[in-house]
Amino acid sequence: MNDQRIAIITDSGTDLDREYCVEHDIRVVPLRINYSDGSSFQSGVDITADEVVARFEEEIPRTSLPSPEQIKNALEQAREDGYQRAVIVTIASALSATNQTAQMIADQMTDVIPTLVVDTRSIGLVAGMVVERAVDYIERGAPFEELDARLQVVVAQTDIYFGVRSLDNLYRGGRINKHIYRIGNALNIKPVLTCNEEGYYTIAKKARGWDRCLDTIVKLVADNAAQYESVRIGLCCSTATKALYKPLEQRLREAIPHVAQMFTRDIKADLVVHTGPNIVGVGVQNAAV
Repeated sequence: MNDQRIAIITDSGTDLDREYCVEHDIRVVPLRINYSDGSSFQSGVDITADEVVARFEEEIPRTSLPSPEQIKNALEQAREDGYQRAVIVTIASALSATNQTAQMIADQMTDVIPTLVVDTRSIGLVAGMVVERAVDYIERGAPFEELDARLQVVVAQTDIYFGVRSLDNLYRGGRINKHIYRIGNALNIKPVLTCNEEGYYTIAKKARGWDRCLDTIVKLVADNAAQYESVRIGLCCSTATKALYKPLEQRLREAIPHVAQMFTRDIKADLVVHTGPNIVGVGVQNAAV
């Protein structure tokens, strides 16, 4: 428990390492992965990304947000464990109703445990990078009343660029519109996607072919990083693309001389449902905020 007794709660869509969560006592409320036969799994608890991918030929499942009861239970448990306040950090409200649900529960429990709800306006590894900054602020003693303003700056200075070999999963899951889907399928165009200021997926740039897509991701990340004196870089891949970790890391280090930290993180089960089995993502964050 940190000295300020501020609990940190997040959803499994932020793709944090399990060991990191244990070390910093981050409470993770899992999203669910649901199949048409009625079976339902908790992401990161009783199903892995590889197990989801293995069933793709049979069915692409659907995901659902944590229930209000799960979020309420997480807050009540934090209070029982001695925490006096809480910060809930969620994936983009534009992509999931998790944030709105968390805010609803937080409003109902103000007298029990005052809670700040933060919308990362992103997903996966990059949303996790925002959680990590929240942890850093709290453990260094930042006042609870200042966390909202500080984390809004972090959110604005944290970006993701990613590409997938096929846009089928993103389209079927309703995460991208027909316009982006058609562009991606025309003439082997592989759009590099990002999250806009509201958290919706949008095209950052278009590339023809997978290799040029990767080139474009590296360039976009380097251009973004150039505005900061120091940056954190996170790389995210699926099992099918893990061989790209080392070459991408080398290329990014060559393109960005002022990297304070670079790390890799495998994609989690709930995100692979929407991206498909072949994804490469790179997050960039101002390390000085």
